[in-house]
Amino acid sequence: QVQLVESGGGLVQAGGSLRLSCTASGRTFSSYAMAWFRQAPGKERERVAAKSWSAGISSYADSVKGRFTISRDNAKTTMYLQMNSLKPEDTAVYYCAARYDSGIVVNTRSAYDYWGQGTQVTVSS
Repeated sequence: QVQLVESGGGLVQAGGSLRLSCTASGRTFSSYAMAWFRQAPGKERERVAAKSWSAGISSYADSVKGRFTISRDNAKTTMYLQMNSLKPEDTAVYYCAARYDSGIVVNTRSAYDYWGQGTQVTVSS
């Protein structure tokens, strides 16, 4: 079992930056592939970034490529999403998710077994 807790959301002006954190419980953190999803009001939850650390492969939604970076610190059992050049359309609740790392990048929401509670990101124009 893995418990995930997000933090770092908030209100930021367009063009600004935020770094989201996702802290995990459990001693097998390094065994998990992880991802960030987001859900805006009235929209489906969408994958923002995902990574298989065993394969060393990341994937990003086209809308965030070049602006967002997924990373993690195994010693701190924490994953991060660095978000730069934020736009009003990035406004959403951001969720972190985890699944056993099978060596491939998985972008499908249903494939993830563990989820955090979400953190709100609001970008003002």
